[in-house]
Amino acid sequence: MPVASPYADRLARIPVERREVAVLGGSTAYWVYGPEDADTTIVAYHGFRGDHHGLEPVVAHLPGVRVVMPDLPGFGASPPLPDRAHDLETYAAWAAAFAAAAAPGAVVLGHSFGSIVAAAAVARGLATPRLILINPIGAPALEGPRGLFTRLAVLYYGAGARLPERIGTWLLRTRVIVRIMSLAMAKTRDPALRRWIHDQHDRFFSGFADRDVLREAFVTSVSHDVRESAPRIAQPTLLVAADRDDITPIEAERRLRALFPDARLVELADVGHLIHYEKPAEAAEAIRRFLSE
Repeated sequence: MPVASPYADRLARIPVERREVAVLGGSTAYWVYGPEDADTTIVAYHGFRGDHHGLEPVVAHLPGVRVVMPDLPGFGASPPLPDRAHDLETYAAWAAAFAAAAAPGAVVLGHSFGSIVAAAAVARGLATPRLILINPIGAPALEGPRGLFTRLAVLYYGAGARLPERIGTWLLRTRVIVRIMSLAMAKTRDPALRRWIHDQHDRFFSGFADRDVLREAFVTSVSHDVRESAPRIAQPTLLVAADRDDITPIEAERRLRALFPDARLVELADVGHLIHYEKPAEAAEAIRRFLSE
């Protein structure tokens, strides 16, 4: 039985509609939250292995803002893109094409792996007035505070790709590994919130289409970071970072800010790579302030 969300009441007050659109020869499922006539629209790209559910707590704290959230190709309800490798070039091209089709001119937001995709798309010409990156990947994952953990993940995803398909897929979806990942990322001491976070990962962290697309996306996530795109992004940019992030340390996020022509950094305390779960209200407040500038 699903664990009740601490943000359910807020989210229930926001209208939502599921839609689909053809992008790069494939079909992308997406959800539109908030009023159609809102003054501001945000198109939001979620993180690795997740789907649109992950960013819903942030949406719940942005009433009055229209948020358009797709499932990335190969995850959630969006099938893989046909005849394409799911590398950064493909994801960036898809993000730009999706925004043009579903939310032209919207503010662009990306979380974690989505920060790499969003930044790459904007650097390559995705038209947007502003860019927002939550838990941005501001340095190589292998060099983060838990670089050893990332190296183990490389071995894990490699094994999942090389083993016989049935065994490899089972390994990639086993709840034991998902729970280990969840325990490593969660920083809150609130037992109820921790239970909900683990339940979210149990429910949505294994919704990938197949092991091939998961492996390609993982390789992309550890082979790139936002630094390579930052100098080419002229739009005002907001970085919402965590002081206990095990993937990108806060010192690296401070260095990342300096690479952008126009960026500001908001640092949240006592949280790690799950800002969207543990401190969505603070993230939403930083977004509101940024959009009002």
